[in-house]
Amino acid sequence: MNPQVTQVVAKINQFIVNPIIGLLFAVALIMFLWGVVEFIFRADSDIARENGKRHMLWGIFGMFIMFAVFAIMRIIVDTFDITGVRIP
Repeated sequence: MNPQVTQVVAKINQFIVNPIIGLLFAVALIMFLWGVVEFIFRADSDIARENGKRHMLWGIFGMFIMFAVFAIMRIIVDTFDITGVRIP
């Protein structure tokens, strides 16, 4: 593969893709933790418990998507033998 293309892909991955995925993973984790707090501390309210369950479910779903994105990125990098791209 052309070294210039590899370098551009590596920079895009390093400065754009990885930070965005990390931020979205953090948001999903915070949403999950908020659901846990809501579920535990508002256990007397059925509506609040349902909201907590929903937040936990969407948080887990979001974290699963972020892990899947990392896996897809790894498959692409390995398939096309792109060097210089660091995937956490």
